[in-house]
Amino acid sequence: MRVRLPRTFPLPTVAVEDAVANQFRLVECVARHFEGGQLFEADAGVLPGLGRPRTTARVEAVLADFFGAPAAALVQGAGTGAIRAALGAVLGAGDPLLVHRAPPYRTTGVTLRGLGVETVEADFDDRAALDRALASGRFRWAFVQHTRQRAADSHDPGEVLAVCRAAGVRTVVDDNYAVLRVPACGVELGAAASCFSLFKLHGPEGVGAVVGSRDLVQRVHDDNYSGGGQVQGHQALEALRALSHVPVMWAVQSRTGAEVAERLAAGEVPGVAEVRIANVQDRCVLLRLDRPVARALPAAAARYGAAPYPVGSNSRYEIAPLFYRMSGSALEDAPELADWTVRINPMRAGADLVIDILRRALCDVCGAAAEGPVRARGLTSPLAPAPGSTAPPLTRAPHAPADQREGG
Repeated sequence: MRVRLPRTFPLPTVAVEDAVANQFRLVECVARHFEGGQLFEADAGVLPGLGRPRTTARVEAVLADFFGAPAAALVQGAGTGAIRAALGAVLGAGDPLLVHRAPPYRTTGVTLRGLGVETVEADFDDRAALDRALASGRFRWAFVQHTRQRAADSHDPGEVLAVCRAAGVRTVVDDNYAVLRVPACGVELGAAASCFSLFKLHGPEGVGAVVGSRDLVQRVHDDNYSGGGQVQGHQALEALRALSHVPVMWAVQSRTGAEVAERLAAGEVPGVAEVRIANVQDRCVLLRLDRPVARALPAAAARYGAAPYPVGSNSRYEIAPLFYRMSGSALEDAPELADWTVRINPMRAGADLVIDILRRALCDVCGAAAEGPVRARGLTSPLAPAPGSTAPPLTRAPHAPADQREGG
């Protein structure tokens, strides 16, 4: 069986200049809802009449303002908790829920099973199939994952939301790995709610957000009446502070990933057979290697400073580039790729470091056959190989512009 990467359809990204404008706009929203001194103060507990800390409510108001939504709720449980809170607010056991015909994100599958809803699949890549499902009149709600569930998914999430809305079906969107990275998230595209993790946006562990319609968000607040379930004021402020620099950080990261893909597609590192940019969970670079050593590559890359596994995939813990297997849901759809394919997310690194680590790791797992000519980058300080490595010292090298960028 010949293994090849599927054609991918990456979601659009935000240019650095637009990300700077988003950062400024976010701080303008902060100024509308906080007096200066309040940014250094935080309360806790279930405030009478409000049901949550006043600081938390102010941060929620900032999020609603920024995303152009009527309301927002901060919840515990990160992105998974946000999805569970939103779906639980509008669905009961046995209610039909329209979903994409693809393996669900693992924790989302657990949530759907726990709620006891009846999931009905339609292929969102097939507009006729989606139209037929919506025309059945069975559904009040649909659930849409903004990023790709299958590497080959091609549908436009905004179009799916518009078609659902035209049919009178409301939508809850999993915007994890998409919010602030794409030009518009689910609620900005007309969904009833966007759900996402603030931990994945450099906030504190366990904090998630539901941003959307007033009736849905109010039900989330009503359901979350326990004091122990509240996001406390200091957590909310910590999340807001972190969020202020995320738009630019993610724009730079997307730009770096595109550079990595372009240089690898141009043949800069021997041993790489195919390159794709894909939104399989987080936006990343997928590499098909020319031999089945993908399972060994993350550990080899870790010897040169790469992260061999994620913490939150763009959490505040992630600095080094991530070299990792494809996501579980993507491999469930295409298990034959497990031995041949790795995904790389540059995180805070530049393209030079990513490519140097990849070259050294391939040298280690493939031997001398993976070694190739190194182009002089004009940088005189090579990276030293790790102790016990067979890889020689390598000097970073500039790449000639590729004729075209491999993104699809």
